[in-house]
Amino acid sequence: MLEFRTQGFNGYGVKYSPFFDSRIAVAASANFGLVGNGRLYILGLTPNGVVAEKWFDTQDSLFDTTWSESHENQILAACGDGSIKLFDITLAEPFPIRAWSEHAREVFSVHWNLVTKDTFLSSSWDGCIKIWNPSVDASLATLPTHSCTYSAQFSPHSPSMLSCVSSDSQLRVFDLRTPASASNHLTMSVPIHTPPRAKPGMAPGMGIAPSEALTHDWNKYRPELVACAGVDRTIRSFDLRMPSAGPVAVLSGHDYAVRKISWSPHLSDVLLSASYDMTCRVWTDGSAVGVPGKEGQMGDPMCFGGGREMGKMGRHTEFVTGVDWCLFGAEGWCASCGWDERVLVWDVRAIMGP
Repeated sequence: MLEFRTQGFNGYGVKYSPFFDSRIAVAASANFGLVGNGRLYILGLTPNGVVAEKWFDTQDSLFDTTWSESHENQILAACGDGSIKLFDITLAEPFPIRAWSEHAREVFSVHWNLVTKDTFLSSSWDGCIKIWNPSVDASLATLPTHSCTYSAQFSPHSPSMLSCVSSDSQLRVFDLRTPASASNHLTMSVPIHTPPRAKPGMAPGMGIAPSEALTHDWNKYRPELVACAGVDRTIRSFDLRMPSAGPVAVLSGHDYAVRKISWSPHLSDVLLSASYDMTCRVWTDGSAVGVPGKEGQMGDPMCFGGGREMGKMGRHTEFVTGVDWCLFGAEGWCASCGWDERVLVWDVRAIMGP
């Protein structure tokens, strides 16, 4: 396990470069993001450990970051003052090359379009998502959610589909190909706390009081599958072909809110989670039936759909707020960051049980 200390800054988001397996970005904030400056770290993995290749200071907190999918040296940062900043890490001057300031409150997530690679989105506490082109000064579209929106993403399978989760416990899906009209491209709104479908011989599940949804992620191999998690400590996955049926898998085990989840880029049934309980956990959703050693199990009665926890990493000493997989090499390396001012680079396979 490798470690880097973000001295004086508490981590909020970590992201591997889509171009280099040895480069990681970390968005961090002073004073836990409550007040003060932010810092965007560009870290390199070297034979001598993790080193800071460059960093950019901002006047307000940073809550998220994402690499450009079209330019290997450009990266976005989501700022607490409502702005989005684009940096080029090859330039000597520590200033953004572009900035946008249309959001009225904190920008909490940014995400690049993985398919067309010419647009990105942002979501904010002001209750909207905005679509941007890095070469245009104003946003291309605004999608209202009317609720504090913590996480938004483009689908990795379609350039025009995107989703978000927010404080009203709804998973929303938008399709930019549809007429804007009164729906503002909204095609689906799924109540995250719908009880799961009853299995044969079981009574229907009881509903759960809605709570804030903090994070979600599209499955990289199954275009219809999206996982969500948040304050209620539970991860749920939904099949968008039948959203009214409720979650297809429910994974419980964290002791406090789940702050970040990420599906594996290598295995269709595996995802990582980061939580305020100071742990990262690896899960299977139970869909890998028939694969030797990976059959879904119902060992935990709180888990639904055959999923289960496969391992836990507890080396952080404060809230874990970010986690991301390495896209390259062996299927297991990842990075995590947290409020303990530490970035850890580790191998998921080392914590997985049999």
